Amino acid sequence: MVKRDNVTAILAIIGTILLWFPILAPVLLSLAFFARAGVFRLDYLMPAELFPAVVIGGAALLWAALRVHLRWRLIAWGVGIAIGLLVGGQVLAVTTGLASGDAEPTGWRLGLVLASLAVYSLSVAATGVGGLLLLRDLYKPLGSPTERQ
Repeated sequence: MVKRDNVTAILAIIGTILLWFPILAPVLLSLAFFARAGVFRLDYLMPAELFPAVVIGGAALLWAALRVHLRWRLIAWGVGIAIGLLVGGQVLAVTTGLASGDAEPTGWRLGLVLASLAVYSLSVAATGVGGLLLLRDLYKPLGSPTERQ
């Protein structure tokens, strides 16, 4: 039985907003700074700095998805990969000496850390897409094909 109630809808909405916030905030702030100063500066570390929003939003979205038994695999995998890549990227930065400054931030070391950060951001965006799909499914009429997944 699918639980379509206000609690599920609120969890899905809050979770989706919190997941998209770390992705959209750097872009919107960069555009605002560009409009004001004429220089485009993108803080590519901001999605990692806003990690608590990803965890809280991912938990709320996963809870909503499990309540209705829809899109929970996409959301669970996305949040799990995001957490793993952020922690893994930090471990990589510490073990390669980038975090302490012992190694120059160039070459393969920097490439590995930046690649983990990029895939982390993509995973957060994919989970946000899962949240949007869940919201779409929640507001479809009962008995639609996605109900049977």
